[in-house]
Amino acid sequence: MPELTWQKSTYSGDASNCVEIAPTHTTVHIRDSKTPITPHLAVTPTTWTDFVQYAAKADS
Repeated sequence: MPELTWQKSTYSGDASNCVEIAPTHTTVHIRDSKTPITPHLAVTPTTWTDFVQYAAKADS
C-alpha cells in the first residue's frame, strides 16, 4: 500500500480531536486524529460521498 496522505477538515482549525481522511483513487481511509497509529476504517469513494451528503443533511 502506498504512503497515505492524511488531511483534516478546515473546519477543525487547530483542534486535535477530529476525523482525518486519506483519499486514494479506490478508497477513502478514515481515522481518529487522537489515535493515528491505531487501525483505521476504509470505504469506497461512493460510500464516503453518501456519508458526507447524509451528514450535511442532518446538520441543516
